[in-house]
Amino acid sequence: MISASDLTPAELAALLHFHADAGVDWLLEEQPVDRFAEFEAMRAARQGGRAAQPRAETPAPATRTQPDRRQAAKPTAPAAAPPRAAPAIPDEQAVEQARFAAESARSLSELKTAIEAFNGCNLKNSARSTIFASGTAEGRIMVIGPMPSADDDREGAPFSGRAGLLLDKMLAAIGLQRDGILLANVIPWRPPGNRAPSAPEIEICRPFIERQIALAEPKALLLLGNFTARYFFGGGETIHGLRGQWRELSILGRAVPAIASLHPQELLTAPINKRLAWSDLLAFKHYIDAEILG
Repeated sequence: MISASDLTPAELAALLHFHADAGVDWLLEEQPVDRFAEFEAMRAARQGGRAAQPRAETPAPATRTQPDRRQAAKPTAPAAAPPRAAPAIPDEQAVEQARFAAESARSLSELKTAIEAFNGCNLKNSARSTIFASGTAEGRIMVIGPMPSADDDREGAPFSGRAGLLLDKMLAAIGLQRDGILLANVIPWRPPGNRAPSAPEIEICRPFIERQIALAEPKALLLLGNFTARYFFGGGETIHGLRGQWRELSILGRAVPAIASLHPQELLTAPINKRLAWSDLLAFKHYIDAEILG
């Protein structure tokens, strides 16, 4: 076992960050405990106590034929009923509720309130935060990621942590700032253990992200990550087959040009792919310079 005292500060920070990404939120013991030895000691003590007890004698038959009225009159407590689980909302009904809540919102602030009040997606039950778009829609540029990370869930904002810092650098390289654009995620709640959302969960969340886009009215979308690209473009290709290509999306009857690129977290894992992301960013910059800023 590696002791924390054997690690450098940088190694310890990396280890803690790894545990945080894996969903570990609490440390239960300050010192390691051998649970196997503890269990064996408890079992030995239990067996020893059982052996030391004298064997119970068989009681003589009772001479009384009438039952003890005091015992017979003593009421017995009714068995506690098991707790009832909250009824699950059928997927189709949850989708309809999400669509109604999204369509009823007339602004991004109203939509944020509607999503925070929505309880039809089970992802919300395990998530710490509801992650809504941050930044401003006035820049007419929207960057969309997949689902919240552990850092997003803790901070309550999209693109937090190391991936968010790298995204800030990527945006700065093409003359953009986080507070001058709109950042959002397809899924507003972090799936437990960073698993992929199920098909019903995706459909329940779909009205919310589409309504965000419709209300923000962006002139260009930058889609980051494999999940996000497949979500909007369809098909089963990986991000390497979908990136760098401008496509026109139809969002609630409105055409929006979009280009996909690698997610900052993927670039942290494989830095060699930064050259691909840089190429995509240059294409994105060329478009917004000509169509938005120009």
